[in-house]
Amino acid sequence: MTNVLDELEWRGLIAHSTDLDALREAFAAGPVKFYVGFDPTAPSLHMGNLVQIVTAMRLQRTGHVPYLLVGGSTGMIGDPTERGERTLNPVETVHEWVARIRAQIEPFLSFEGDNAATMVNNYDWTVNLSTIDFLRDIGKHFPVNRMLARDVVRSRLEDGISYTEFSYILLQSLDFRQLYLDHDVTLQFGGSDQWGNLTGGVELIRRAEGGHAHAFATPLITKADGTKYGKTAGGALWLDPEMMSPYAFYQFWLNVEDEKVAELLRIFTFKTIDEVAELEQLTSEKPFLRAGQRVLAEEVTTLVHGHAATESIKAASAALFGGGDLRSLDPDTLGAAMTEAGATEVARIDDQIPGIVDLLLTAGLAESRGAARRTIAEGGVYLNNERVTDPELTPTTSDLLPGGWLVLRRGKKRFAGIRVQ
Repeated sequence: MTNVLDELEWRGLIAHSTDLDALREAFAAGPVKFYVGFDPTAPSLHMGNLVQIVTAMRLQRTGHVPYLLVGGSTGMIGDPTERGERTLNPVETVHEWVARIRAQIEPFLSFEGDNAATMVNNYDWTVNLSTIDFLRDIGKHFPVNRMLARDVVRSRLEDGISYTEFSYILLQSLDFRQLYLDHDVTLQFGGSDQWGNLTGGVELIRRAEGGHAHAFATPLITKADGTKYGKTAGGALWLDPEMMSPYAFYQFWLNVEDEKVAELLRIFTFKTIDEVAELEQLTSEKPFLRAGQRVLAEEVTTLVHGHAATESIKAASAALFGGGDLRSLDPDTLGAAMTEAGATEVARIDDQIPGIVDLLLTAGLAESRGAARRTIAEGGVYLNNERVTDPELTPTTSDLLPGGWLVLRRGKKRFAGIRVQ
């Protein structure tokens, strides 16, 4: 591809854009300074933010210059949503989340070399900005009728929207203007839900400075049925391993629908056109192999959590289904896998672990004591990957894996974790 914009378009990363021809010319003319912002509205970034991070990586790898903005001030306000008014977080909490998010972003980009990335915080140029200066220098360039026409604002008019959230577009536009003036940044991108804010910044630079700037928006990532990705049974698809274990993160990507594999490979990985096409064909012809999902899970988990974590997860996945030594697994990964499987806790009775039949019932792997005994007699029950032949078996302390776990499996595919207290 002769221009990075060609690649972004092939990967499906351009949902909206200002003049594409002008942007193509800017990319071709030399390094473009661009920025993307992240508001600290939670203690971790999530799947939607990862789209922006990987897009910034693509631009930097083709010679362009990233500015990563963490919104210490915009994070105190919150962009309006159709769900209603946001709860304003305490200033101390926002500052703490700014630090956490900065630390999350830093490993993805290079802060050295000719096109080194720069991290900025919009709190630095807004904290001492007076209300009069803000209204005179920024507010006068925003016609209220155009602000009211924004979809998210229009949807909130009946139930009400505070002036605080209504004015968010001015703050984000101020950021673009500030980076344009201080660093010659001429491109901003973000999610498609930010399109009004992105164009607001472009328009402010034109009106206030007589300058020319560019913007594009990446698409909302949805499931095959059109509903949003990024939500799991436990909440958002967080990048912080303390909020979502690397094992659960890997499993999410491993289980995406066949129809979405090629799209997600294009967006979240650095696979080439030929590599994606090959995986798409293999997924179509032999879906049972889950070849595309496996590559997707490995690539994205390695990107976010590192190679060692991914290898540990793969080892755990194999061992849980009889393909490895359970005792050699990293205890944290084993615990995360057990939790994902639907772990159950049991207490010792008179310092003795319950018998195998009771454990099968507790874990939901048998419907009755009789069914449990029959399954054992048929050779279909495994304890820590060892076939159980005696229905009277009572595990001992020596059977416990690190963390106090027992792994029960019925047949080839159903397993459960038991944590002994």
